[in-house]
Amino acid sequence: MRENENEPGIELPWIEKYRPERLKGVVGHKDITASLESYVKKGTMPNLMFSGPAGVGKTSCAVAMAKELFGESFQQNFLELNASDDRGIDVVRETIKDFARTLAFDSGFKIIFLDESDALTQDAQQALRRTMEKYSRTCRFILSCNYSSKILEPIQSRCVVFRFRNLSAKEISGKLREIAEKEKLQIDEKALDAIVYVADGDLRKATNVLQAGASLGDKVTEKSVYDVSSRARPEEIRQMIQLSLSGKFLEARGALDKLMYEHGMSGEDIIVQLHKELVSMDENEVPGKEKIELLDKVGEYNFRMVEGANERIQLEALLAQFMKRGLK
Repeated sequence: MRENENEPGIELPWIEKYRPERLKGVVGHKDITASLESYVKKGTMPNLMFSGPAGVGKTSCAVAMAKELFGESFQQNFLELNASDDRGIDVVRETIKDFARTLAFDSGFKIIFLDESDALTQDAQQALRRTMEKYSRTCRFILSCNYSSKILEPIQSRCVVFRFRNLSAKEISGKLREIAEKEKLQIDEKALDAIVYVADGDLRKATNVLQAGASLGDKVTEKSVYDVSSRARPEEIRQMIQLSLSGKFLEARGALDKLMYEHGMSGEDIIVQLHKELVSMDENEVPGKEKIELLDKVGEYNFRMVEGANERIQLEALLAQFMKRGLK
């Protein structure tokens, strides 16, 4: 996608347009980027594994480090594969092995970046073990995954593991202000707070929400953020919880209807946001023991929905459970 950024008439998504070209441009993770910069200075690196949630900079770190290492020969020496697309053993035996066995162009080694490597099958991972050893002189591997537990232990032991965390509100809002300034976009503090709330530590989601909000006008507002993200305001979720706890089931059910039909939220979105707000409510709103029991119910009904139960019925049943707890 970035190869076409200079062609007339092509407008890149902001998440691509503002992807860092150097490690210094990566948001957050100062300890990790410092380690990667030391590899760049030495001109060599071991096999690496980047583990952590989505949208926090794993791919950006891998690409930025490779560009600093290889410079003009980046395209010839860097292969990026998404393991969720090609997840079988054939991709290891053919694509990866063919790239790894050839000598690097104007460099001591090549880099193969396997994004979403936790999607690789067990057979593919077994084949990858031997490939990583056999071509260690000509090729290095960077594995990116959301869950390191899904990667075989022998592969993990061949890598230096870096664990990425969710980005803080300060880090996300700082990057959003930078983008808004470059795009000559007006955005107020409430809208920034709303994007940070919706993104939940995911900078990629935050950037996409900002661009979607900007498509509605020259100024991004709190209302436009919640409209484009199909999320409810925190106070709307809290009001639904308080109505059910106070025994007003029909009013709470009406609030649920508004979330599902006006905001277009799915049952899973509602229950995730409900869990988030319930945890953040203080002792005066929901006492500790009662909160534990309610969280247990939230987990139970989330499991039912994941297993395929009707979303509407399960959410109404959950509100009924909240009401029963409140009336005790």
